[in-house]
Amino acid sequence: MSNPQEINGGSAVAMTGKKCVAIACDLRLGMQSLGVSSNFEKIFRYGDNVFLGLTGLATDVLTVSELMRFKANMYKMREERDMEPDTFANLVSTSLYERRFGPYFVGPIVAGLNSKTEEPFLCAFDLIGAMDGSKDFAVAGTSSEQLFGMCESLWEPDLEPEELFETISQAFMNAQDRDCLSGWGAVVYVITKDKVIKRLLKTRQD
Repeated sequence: MSNPQEINGGSAVAMTGKKCVAIACDLRLGMQSLGVSSNFEKIFRYGDNVFLGLTGLATDVLTVSELMRFKANMYKMREERDMEPDTFANLVSTSLYERRFGPYFVGPIVAGLNSKTEEPFLCAFDLIGAMDGSKDFAVAGTSSEQLFGMCESLWEPDLEPEELFETISQAFMNAQDRDCLSGWGAVVYVITKDKVIKRLLKTRQD
């Protein structure tokens, strides 16, 4: 039996910079090697500075994204403020662990900036919510191995926002070229204290 996380393909990566953070995903939705759509974005925004990247089974990606939106909205109503990235990461972890006996087949990455300290935050998870915090980069999806290699080669500490965009874009596009289940365009978000910049990348369409 094939891995349910690889049926629809897709990959995501996040990187830290100097008081900024970037997260990127591809836009492909497939049924294994068959392409279905080229505009399936896998990054979701919760509040001003918290982003969640979700790879894996497409139905579970949509289910988990809406579940987290519900929980984030309930938090905002109760606390009258948006969640900080580390708080949101703990919420993702507990939500996945609740379903540990019938897990969601997703590979989440949480990326964001702390609203007070402006420190970047990155965290990846496994199927049942085990947290893997990172100070440099986090990867998920079918091209994880390629992304690890590219990110280790290109990432440097204290990158400025524009340098961070170039680095994550080059790492992501080169990794996609070696994975037939990802690609078909990409979207990159660069998050700073003052603004969030969204850019689309053209990648191979085969």
